[in-house]
Amino acid sequence: MFATRPGLVGIIAAGALTVGACRGGDTAPPPPATTQSPASAPPTERVVGPLSEADAQALATMNDRLKEYVDLHVRLERSLPKLPDEATPAQIHRNQRALERLIQEARKTAKQGDIFTAQARPVILRLLATVFGGPDGKQLKASIMDENPVDPAALKITVNSRYPDTVPLTSVPPQVLQTLPKLSEDLEYRFIGDWLILLDPHAHVIADYIDNALPK
Repeated sequence: MFATRPGLVGIIAAGALTVGACRGGDTAPPPPATTQSPASAPPTERVVGPLSEADAQALATMNDRLKEYVDLHVRLERSLPKLPDEATPAQIHRNQRALERLIQEARKTAKQGDIFTAQARPVILRLLATVFGGPDGKQLKASIMDENPVDPAALKITVNSRYPDTVPLTSVPPQVLQTLPKLSEDLEYRFIGDWLILLDPHAHVIADYIDNALPK
């Protein structure tokens, strides 16, 4: 375990990711943590039940990558002039664009899978398949696609690129948030079409993604 700035949830490396709840366009309160190790997580706390030890260990490989990104984000954000308490939209936009440029420069060699690791990706896909294969799965998928029926490949989305200004931020169903590893306030899950995006909302930058994350 490691020290973080005040308000930043620690990332636990002992079998479960606990890296703060998704925020941004969602108005509902964040779901409870659901990624504890199987020994400490009652089945009722997860949509798909507790994780196996192997799955928990696979998801834990994201820990170091998430910590590295969050540490970078915090360092670069602190290097920018502090916004006034009552910042104007123009000031906020300039600050966001400045942070975007700093992160893109610092991560100019970033590629898909740097955060969604090769070990974690199949577990996440299996968890999503379980959620969307449940009794409410079709409705959940329809709600996502109704909000954002775009083709990410056509938009030429890449790791470290700006989230498209023309694409609205979709709300992520609570059932999905209760299944995926938790994130800190500096990162959040979003869907663009059927891709799962790891978004830095402060910089509006795509930190990583899993393509074809929604089951057909």
